[in-house]
Amino acid sequence: MRVTERLLAHREKMTPSERQLVNVLLDEYPMAGLGSITELASAASVSTTTVARMLQKTGFGGYPQFQAAIRSEVKEMISGPVAKRDVWQNDLPEEHILNRYSRQALENQRRTIDEIDPEEFDSFCRLLCDPERRIFVTGGRITGALAQYLYLHLQMIRPDVKLLSDAASWTHDLLEIREGDVLVALDVRRYENTTLLIGQLCHERKAEVVLLTDQWRSPIHRLAKHTFAARIAVPSAWDSMASLLVLLECVIAEMQERLWDSVKERTEELEQAFDRTKLFRKFGQSSGS
Repeated sequence: MRVTERLLAHREKMTPSERQLVNVLLDEYPMAGLGSITELASAASVSTTTVARMLQKTGFGGYPQFQAAIRSEVKEMISGPVAKRDVWQNDLPEEHILNRYSRQALENQRRTIDEIDPEEFDSFCRLLCDPERRIFVTGGRITGALAQYLYLHLQMIRPDVKLLSDAASWTHDLLEIREGDVLVALDVRRYENTTLLIGQLCHERKAEVVLLTDQWRSPIHRLAKHTFAARIAVPSAWDSMASLLVLLECVIAEMQERLWDSVKERTEELEQAFDRTKLFRKFGQSSGS
């Protein structure tokens, strides 16, 4: 289990001061746990004894072991493709790539969905379905493809959706953001500065920030109303976006059902436009027609 998972798994059995400590660790993870035990205790307004007791409850042998676990996770968070492959290469089973890769990708999807709170998911969907809110979507170098995928579907579902992608124009687009609008940000390791900046600027303009990230969590989580952490590590030099894609498709399917009457009308108008532009081939249509 990740450090944050261990903290969350035992939080309900903790004292109020221990939960206060855990909240500080989660809000400022991983930096809060990289200082001295005295600094952590001071930041959480608890005693060093409380820190030691909380760590014992979560299965750590002491503060040095706790920090070693955090440093190991930080190393994973900033790993590049070569380092990621080295980790897997030393422990690969003797089987075809189709089996070992797909097995891990499917396990990632299962664990990702299992760890999502259905009520929080529903709350996210309600935000996206609210006609009074405009929706802005952004992603990074890799997650930008997922942001584009979500954007195209949201455009078919509802009006007032904007993709923040072009570096030359997204600063202008941010001028349109008002209080109550929603930013959906996709950001996975090695966490991009531009995506963080967009999150910060939207948060300053009082937009609701929703983060879709990985198991280590992008720094944007400190600004986010909702954070959904997907499992992305697979036996490859590059991470798998399959879990995030499944999550996005769950969101799209839920929004479609919630707004079906308007979605149906919008889709019929769109299909008429497609017919007029001859974007799609009709069955039986000849190449010369």
